[in-house]
Amino acid sequence: MNNRPRPSAPATLEILVSAHIALFVVGVSWAFGGNADWVRTPISIWGSFGVFLTVAALVTRNRDGIHRSAIHWAWPVLALNALVAASCLTPGFRVLDHGGDKYLLPVRIDWWVPSVARSDVALRALWLFDGIYFSCLNIALVVSRRSTLRVILAVAVGNAVALSIFGTVQKLAASTGIFFGQVATPHMQFFASFVYDNHWGAFIILMMGACIGLVIRYAGGKRGAGFFRGPALAGLLAATLMGLSVPFSGSRACTLLLGVMTVLAVVRGTPRISRALRISGIAPTAALAVMVATAILAFASVWVIAGDVIEDRAAKTKNQVAEIWSQGGLGSRSMLYHDTLRMARDRILFGWGMGSYPTVFPLYNLQESKIDHLPVIYHDAHSDWLQSAAEVGLIGTALLGASAALPALGARKSRAGPIPYFLIAGCMLIAAYAWIEFPFGNVAVVLSWWFCYFAAIQYMRLTPLPEGAGQPA
Repeated sequence: MNNRPRPSAPATLEILVSAHIALFVVGVSWAFGGNADWVRTPISIWGSFGVFLTVAALVTRNRDGIHRSAIHWAWPVLALNALVAASCLTPGFRVLDHGGDKYLLPVRIDWWVPSVARSDVALRALWLFDGIYFSCLNIALVVSRRSTLRVILAVAVGNAVALSIFGTVQKLAASTGIFFGQVATPHMQFFASFVYDNHWGAFIILMMGACIGLVIRYAGGKRGAGFFRGPALAGLLAATLMGLSVPFSGSRACTLLLGVMTVLAVVRGTPRISRALRISGIAPTAALAVMVATAILAFASVWVIAGDVIEDRAAKTKNQVAEIWSQGGLGSRSMLYHDTLRMARDRILFGWGMGSYPTVFPLYNLQESKIDHLPVIYHDAHSDWLQSAAEVGLIGTALLGASAALPALGARKSRAGPIPYFLIAGCMLIAAYAWIEFPFGNVAVVLSWWFCYFAAIQYMRLTPLPEGAGQPA
């Protein structure tokens, strides 16, 4: 039996951490998902407050040991900081000033020496990442109530619903830019406040994990009074609105990921929702009919709202598959991955430096435009894992992996209810998606990923184990 005392009210630091991370998620999601250059500095400054809260959590003496022990999970990130700092001591490029124009010229450096293409870019990228990571780590360091976690998750879900409605209305109005045409975008694949539809889709997959977990958690209603005596019905409506936005945005891959989340939700949630409906006085056959009718209505709504978009993207997918089949490979994407691998191999241990991909990749890019034969410009590798290997090497990528693995090991003996289950499911889907796309090229997705991940880990740590199951790690 878990004998850990439960505090009667949240402490001041817990309230500050909760408010900080909630405002962080909401603010970044509306600020173009963090993918406008001018919003990066304010985001980094807000993240720095999270670092100060981490220090405050460590110097506070009346914290439960199980919370403070979470600081040990941060050693891979601290090691990554040391790696980036060491890399900045060895510039991989030198600046040549010619007639007032500045050019970056590569410097020959041994492959085993940590170096960085541009120290200013690397340090700014590290500043942003540290602010995000430690702001989310504070959840494990400070939050001591599951109810507090549920409130933060509900705020994040409510914000995602508001963005979904805003994006849908904006799309139906045929807006040519974000905020109803007030902000121009480099292409038309934007949705809501996000510049790129696949980034929007990844963000919603993470928020869907939180929403589905909350719906199943509250399926029984208040004090087991039944499905209609609680927030579960409102949660289903929220999930539907968010789900509609993914195919409507045009994100094909994330629509498939949404299908996976839906299957998991049906498998995991149907038994509990069925019991809750029976408590509400609905017979099993009627409950099944209601669920089927709801599913049909949801699919019909998707088709009515997003049918044209789905057909257009399906036709594009068909053409791309035909092109891939005729070429016998992945075409330009395959060449991009191959060139990125060559870039990674030349600095296999420590990479070219954090944030170096746009600077260094032109040296390895072999693709040219078929029209004017100019080099095709890539800012991202369209594979976050390959880009990580190219930027921070195998050592840096292993440290990033360890920063996620250590919390999982710390909670391995804890109980996973529906909320942490679906939060982790969303995180794992996006981590897998990052092999073939760049969801972590979006600040809001990075922030939401760590937020959902640490919320899931802490929720499991705070969940009492059944009698005789032992104590959580």
